[in-house]
Amino acid sequence: MTLDAVLTRIDADLEPALARLFALLRIPSISTDPAHAGDVRAAADWLRDDLASMGFAAAVHDTPGHPMVVGQMDGPGPHVLFYGHYDVQPVDPLSLWDRAPFDPALEETPKGRVIRARGAADDKGQLMTFLEACRAIIAQTGQLPCKVTVFLEGEEESGSPSLVPFLQDNADMLRADLALICDTGLFSDDVPAITTQLRGLLGEEIVITGPRIDLHSGMYGGIAMNPIRVLSRILAGLHDDQGRVQVPGFYDDVEELSPALKAQWAGLGFDERAFLDEVGLSHPAGEAGRTGLEMIWSRPTAEVNGITGGYTGAGFKTVLPSQASAKVSFRLVAGQDPLKLREAFRAWVRAQLPPDCSVSFHAHGASPASRMDISHPAFEMARRALSQEWPGEAAFIGGGGSIPVAGYFKEILGMDSILAGFGKDDDAIHSPNEKYDLTSFHRGTRAWARILTGFGAS
Repeated sequence: MTLDAVLTRIDADLEPALARLFALLRIPSISTDPAHAGDVRAAADWLRDDLASMGFAAAVHDTPGHPMVVGQMDGPGPHVLFYGHYDVQPVDPLSLWDRAPFDPALEETPKGRVIRARGAADDKGQLMTFLEACRAIIAQTGQLPCKVTVFLEGEEESGSPSLVPFLQDNADMLRADLALICDTGLFSDDVPAITTQLRGLLGEEIVITGPRIDLHSGMYGGIAMNPIRVLSRILAGLHDDQGRVQVPGFYDDVEELSPALKAQWAGLGFDERAFLDEVGLSHPAGEAGRTGLEMIWSRPTAEVNGITGGYTGAGFKTVLPSQASAKVSFRLVAGQDPLKLREAFRAWVRAQLPPDCSVSFHAHGASPASRMDISHPAFEMARRALSQEWPGEAAFIGGGGSIPVAGYFKEILGMDSILAGFGKDDDAIHSPNEKYDLTSFHRGTRAWARILTGFGAS
């Protein structure tokens, strides 16, 4: 059987696959630091050359920021687009690393062997699982089972400023039947997952202004309105006693979880208390009557992320401040329009202002949620493929955070994405001593080979 031969080749070629990954990990492609612009370019060139060595028509595409890498190879089946990013986070504080961040090595740990280096899990190790699967298939069969476009970004860790324009300008080249994204993780060490819904994000900064200058609390306290008092009352009213957000219309477009997906999530055995215990908490604080996974995957939220006002330095200063401000973020679910909710939130705040106070707002991003159509047969095929490589059966899960590229693929290119990644919660992806489990790298490569073979058979 061809697939068996491909999997055997992947097993046999693990050592050279690691050597290739280590070569990529040695390149300090930190996209947010201008001093590393040459290193980001070097990583792009390395990936182009690696794709070309397999037979891809590969090129580095310049942008106003860091370059994009695109490789294409024809095949008899449908067209899939694979996305990953080759840039990495800064390594500071360097003193907390146990070894040089760009000197990759295999290490023995109590949980097994891991690849230790910046970018090992986010996202070089992840993207190389896909490239190694392609390499094994091509070496064994002479071609890929479907048309594949590999799209690798160099700005993901610095806000992706060039991504949307590049997608818009190159839509015909990148548009496919389905996208594959490998920048997520396992549900647990033994249970792989496909993320099928991601929350969107809306950020707002509120600045309440009262008196034209800071006031002495002895001379003006009691007669003058304090902006901190106004701001505190508004923020305290953001939720009711059941944890529901009180902005009018906030839940109008929110859909309930399907019974089938709700049952699958219930079968994952998520322990809310254990999850919270890891950060020193014990009681869920979201909407009453919702499970923990619903709270973080399928329900919208409002959170106060920071408050400033008055004197906050050492000692004490009896002052009524002229201004008080807060930063508030909303995690949104499919169906919610972030721009519509921004206006609703601002109107709600304005309606609560007393005389002598004014408000200004500063927007901090607005991106919609993403939800994939899992009725597409490729999703179940991919779920079965993952299940064959891990002890536990793969699950369709949600994601509490945001992966904007999945939304852009839907909006600009008109295609859903299979988000299948193999990271673990303790990989320290943005922290010192980042790692990627060797088992994840190996099983992930085999899983992509199964998935690509499945596309060829469809």
